[in-house]
Amino acid sequence: MTLLRSLAFQLYLYGLTVGLVLLHVPAVFLPGRHMRRGFRMWGRAGTWGMEKIAGIRLEVRGREHVARGGVLIASKHQSMLETMAYFGILHDPAIILKKELTLIPLVGPVVRKAGLIVVDRKGGGRAVLKMTRDAADRLDHGRDVLIFPEGHRMPVDGEPHYKRGIWTLYRETGRACVPAALNSGLFWPRRSLIRHPGTCVIEFLPPIPAGLEEAEFRTRLETVTEEAVGRLVAEARAETRKA
Repeated sequence: MTLLRSLAFQLYLYGLTVGLVLLHVPAVFLPGRHMRRGFRMWGRAGTWGMEKIAGIRLEVRGREHVARGGVLIASKHQSMLETMAYFGILHDPAIILKKELTLIPLVGPVVRKAGLIVVDRKGGGRAVLKMTRDAADRLDHGRDVLIFPEGHRMPVDGEPHYKRGIWTLYRETGRACVPAALNSGLFWPRRSLIRHPGTCVIEFLPPIPAGLEEAEFRTRLETVTEEAVGRLVAEARAETRKA
């Protein structure tokens, strides 16, 4: 049953994604808010299908830590689940994405029109500078900027590897940083078609204030995020054992 539901959800998500991309191609010639509305539809419809078809319910905690008006968010990354869900959870997110995703047909123009932030991971200092400028611009326009500090999806029990990009954003934008923890990898494992039913939690944690030195900021971000991730993973595993 789990396999059938997983396959049905994948077909639903594929159809939803392709359909919305094709529907919004004309929005390339319209103001960016129209394209961003399409991403919001994708996030909300994808989350709905995830629950109704795959049996994965999404619980969001700590919304009070994400104030309206432009917030810098550093999120743990375990699966595609959160990439999709954040478009429905956050008001108007500018998610930082790797350049490779824009090479998919039609995706590049759609992503850029929506004002998402594309980073070339092989571009060195110039790419980091552009990412920082783009992030500052989005924040100044009241949009949330979300980065996955480890740069790619991590195994649930894998060793954390936070890269320096989040420090650069934190320092150059002068903003507080909201860490986000989750346990999505238990339900939507990377490199697997199986979707395991249960309750996935995304939790926004209290903001780390602006102005800290690099060592203190990076240690604090990793510590509070990983502690929260461990708690959420343990909580979900305990619920699975009870079931």
